[in-house]
Amino acid sequence: MRWLAASTVVLTLFAQSVAADTFRFTAIPDEDQSRLVERFSKVADYLEERLDVEVEYVPVKSYGATVTAFRNDQVQLAWFGGLSGVQARRLVPGSVAVAQGSEDAAFKSYFIAHRSTGLEQAEALPAAIEGMSLTFGSRTSTSGRLMPEHFLRQRFGQAPDTLFSRVGFSGDHSRTIALVEAGTWDLGAVNFSVWEAAVEDGRVDTDKVEVIWATPPYPDYNWTLRGDVDERFGEGFSDQVRTALLEMDDPELLASFPREGFIPADNALYVPIEGIAEELGLLR
Repeated sequence: MRWLAASTVVLTLFAQSVAADTFRFTAIPDEDQSRLVERFSKVADYLEERLDVEVEYVPVKSYGATVTAFRNDQVQLAWFGGLSGVQARRLVPGSVAVAQGSEDAAFKSYFIAHRSTGLEQAEALPAAIEGMSLTFGSRTSTSGRLMPEHFLRQRFGQAPDTLFSRVGFSGDHSRTIALVEAGTWDLGAVNFSVWEAAVEDGRVDTDKVEVIWATPPYPDYNWTLRGDVDERFGEGFSDQVRTALLEMDDPELLASFPREGFIPADNALYVPIEGIAEELGLLR
């Protein structure tokens, strides 16, 4: 009986420690860090209220670090791009894409150009871009590298390194815009929503840089959840997380993504992204 009583105490303490565990999430650093911390700290407050557990946003410095944090269970939820989500779910079996922005089912990339190139908006990527310089965003960005490279290869039948005089990787969409605006690069590939938000906020000088082409649509950003959260935080916790994300309707929170709202997602939606990434050798 003493053993039983002691075991009961141990189990109770274990259950309390699990219940008191902190739920952590992160996000790909697709904009400058200060803006990310501001927007996702508010998301943490929202989730904490909805989930009734302590919630912490964990900032990271690169797309790869986001995937690593998810793989190592340093975070249990992440706002990934299409490619980084695929990478994470391959590394952590049982993980699931639970939600995407209403815009993410048909996302786009913009090719932008410095005015000095003389390029204008067109229905197809102009042949005149050959020999110019281009910067992508992060090396593993879906909208800043993967899909732009896919459409470049489709259009010209060449790898970017042979098509352009120089190819770079800025690290994030905001940096890509700034570098093309400054004339450091002739061209850039950016997430359309970051571009449009920057234009709306007056953070882009459209007398110096403009959009010359928009890609066809493809699936992109997603909230991905580790498959072991119910075991760690209690039965039904994953459903609570999914519901909280889908019911996020505060205009201020949504504007920070920016998204109109969130809709259901699943892993199957990102099979095309996985296939393209394998073709380009971007998956381990």
